[in-house]
Amino acid sequence: MSEKKTIAIIGAGIVGVSTAVWLQRDGHDVILIDKAGPGEGTSHGNGGVLASCSIIPVTVPGLLKKAPRMLFDPSQPLFMKWGYVPKLLPWLTRYLKHANASDVERIAAALTPIVGDSLNDHQALAQGTTAEKWIVPSDYLFLYENRQHFEGDAFGWRVRRKHGFKWEELEGAAFHAYDPIYSKDIGFAAKLSDHGHITDPGRYVKDLAAHVEANGGRVIRAAVEDVVHENGKVSGVRVAGETIPCDTAIVTAGVWSGPLASKLGVSVPLETERGYHLELVEPSAMPKSPVMVASGKFVATPMDGRIRLAGIVEFGGLDAPPSRAPFELMRKNARAAFPGVTWKDEVEWMGHRPAPADSIPIIGEVPGIDGAFMGFGHHHIGLTGGPKTGRLLAQMIAGRTPNADMSVYAPSRYAT
Repeated sequence: MSEKKTIAIIGAGIVGVSTAVWLQRDGHDVILIDKAGPGEGTSHGNGGVLASCSIIPVTVPGLLKKAPRMLFDPSQPLFMKWGYVPKLLPWLTRYLKHANASDVERIAAALTPIVGDSLNDHQALAQGTTAEKWIVPSDYLFLYENRQHFEGDAFGWRVRRKHGFKWEELEGAAFHAYDPIYSKDIGFAAKLSDHGHITDPGRYVKDLAAHVEANGGRVIRAAVEDVVHENGKVSGVRVAGETIPCDTAIVTAGVWSGPLASKLGVSVPLETERGYHLELVEPSAMPKSPVMVASGKFVATPMDGRIRLAGIVEFGGLDAPPSRAPFELMRKNARAAFPGVTWKDEVEWMGHRPAPADSIPIIGEVPGIDGAFMGFGHHHIGLTGGPKTGRLLAQMIAGRTPNADMSVYAPSRYAT
């Protein structure tokens, strides 16, 4: 192994905890620091799918024409807090510039090495920990009204095929034989094998963090104010007015990474893509596999005693409370997708996906500061890509050469 280091990891979601596990396996001392504790925030509230095929960004060709209509249609999964628009505009302008075919191809090529083998990445990460029990290998299905509806997404499916993804097409009776829970209005499915899901994402990350702690790692619940560096080298992190000494510091704090990144000379155009979930507790029937319902752009995932519906894109900043309309839309969509299912209770949640303007995560060493690293900005695929991101960071810190072109993720692309 490389020289033993003391490494502070700022943010204990799936990316930070994955990084801690891999660094600890390399023999380093790790300190996980998170203001809310491990497995909270988006690492708790995500859709739970290990969505290896989710390499197509939101910014697809045609988005500029569709978005205004979607914003004013209450049946569409795009929402805006209108008072936030002035603050959002600079980021949104940069974001929408990527809504073209060539940028989608470039983004998909960048995301595939991070998410393309997610099930195996999670199994390798969790091996020998109590978190293994939450991983379930499964199919992942995209559901459409009919073949014509599916063919409307032909561009995205062509990009997936180019990157090696294969699927089986189930039509009419064949789909309903696979899973009879769904409405007859859903008549077509693209079924991808070799995917998976996590049956309790929050507890999964907490179990991984507990493994780190049981093996000598420290877990601190606090907010990090700054990364201390002297003569171009990291020497500690500032927490509650005190400095915790370390040789290396890694910023993996999701959407809250922006201010720390700026202090390190990396100005990432980062916004919160507010995501919602609605859990249907003790349902009368459970989907066989996780699905993406294309008409409502929401995921339905079978979890531990509940179905989790997740999706929605809302722009409105970090501080505004949850909106009611997204929950109502998911409830309506659930009743339409599986009309015969009843449930005993519901749980509502809203969280913050970290969205860089170019839809490509920031992974790698900070230019000009020895020992400062970053790993954040995974949009809606943080759970899917967290383990690989952590492994890549551990390899870079050890001085090993990752089997991926890391330049596309480099923090230097946003250096000030």
